[in-house]
Amino acid sequence: MSSAATSPAGRDHLWSVEEHLEDILATVRPLDPIELQLLDAQGCVLVDDVTVPVSLPPFDNSSMDGYAVRVADVAGASEEFPAVLDVVGDVAAGAAHLTPVGPGQAARIMTGAPLPPGAETVVPVEWTDGGLGEGPVGGMRARSLAPEGATGQVRVYRPAEARAHVRAAGSDVQAGDRALDAGTVLGPPQIALLAAIGRGTVRVRPRPRVVVLSTGSELVQPGEGLGSGQIYDSNSFALTAAARDAGAIAYRVGAVVDDAETLRTTIEDQLIRADLLVTTGGVSVGAYDVVKEALAHVGDAEEPGSGVDFRKLAMQPGKPQGFGSIGPDHTPLLALPGNPVSSYVSFELFVRPAIRTLMGLADVHRPTTRAVLKADEALSSPKGRRQFLRGAYADGEVTPVGGSGSHLVAALAQADALIVVPEDVVGVEPGTEVEVVLLG
Repeated sequence: MSSAATSPAGRDHLWSVEEHLEDILATVRPLDPIELQLLDAQGCVLVDDVTVPVSLPPFDNSSMDGYAVRVADVAGASEEFPAVLDVVGDVAAGAAHLTPVGPGQAARIMTGAPLPPGAETVVPVEWTDGGLGEGPVGGMRARSLAPEGATGQVRVYRPAEARAHVRAAGSDVQAGDRALDAGTVLGPPQIALLAAIGRGTVRVRPRPRVVVLSTGSELVQPGEGLGSGQIYDSNSFALTAAARDAGAIAYRVGAVVDDAETLRTTIEDQLIRADLLVTTGGVSVGAYDVVKEALAHVGDAEEPGSGVDFRKLAMQPGKPQGFGSIGPDHTPLLALPGNPVSSYVSFELFVRPAIRTLMGLADVHRPTTRAVLKADEALSSPKGRRQFLRGAYADGEVTPVGGSGSHLVAALAQADALIVVPEDVVGVEPGTEVEVVLLG
């Protein structure tokens, strides 16, 4: 952490959003690379460039079910005057032994099968009589039901140009080409490419394991009955889902009561499966805000560099924040406020970049844009605070959703953007261009 976090003056310092984020990103480091099987690497970030060891496709092959022929043998073919060719056999996908196609000959060929020697083009089966002598057909008969289809004669009713319906060797990628760049997130298409070039494993940075804990004796798990003064725990669900959306493997821990020893024990138990810990609630200045008390001695906090610093940020919502590292492995921990909107906005601004940094991504931030404010009245904002208002963005315009209250979960569910009002701005008129953070 920065020196401001460890000095008495630092504890009274009103941190800017940038200072807090810079401190986090200066501390969090990408996870060490590991070799994983392809399906286990889904969602992970590639560490090294991958080059193609063999061209794709590795051989000329047919893109249609039909007949491999010589161009001259079907030139001028029509329904009135079909080209009549001798069928010399079948060429199926995966065939190792290929019968050459000579003048006046054709080989029945399947999609993906290699083009046999001597053949110059492929005639789709729909341009032929399929060997039945009864005019154009719609497809081939199954070999198991009609093995004679691989012999006899076939009538071709249309000519074909050279290399028609032929996938050329190397037409996808060629040996020596770069298949994927380091830093690529491996999704289904990238995994397909790796498999296609023969890679069974790949070197990646693993998806970070994020543990989310919510705190508060008033919290009840969804599905249970509410007692007097109780509310449902939504934060842990929201933040766990957000961590997964960011690319992490996220674990949700049920709400912990307002007891420092219970919280401390719970956090220590979770360290074994966490690359990053996120708490929500208990970071303000109330008598029951126990996160500060609990984190004073979590794990091996006496290790040099360990400990959690609690701060006030010049932002709304989300003024109280905590950040540091705990335990023998100096596991990063971000302590977020307990109000639902405050915790979610804090996640987007601070936790998501930390997760993306652990993954080894170069760009860790949500995209931003400029948009015209569409509103019935001016927006107000406290001087000296950077305000983040929920908004709906479309076609270069952004409309505020809900009020500025940090408890308005329903409005948050309708938002796909954050409207940013700078610290030195106390009012924004409709029609003004504003900065927008895109969440979708």
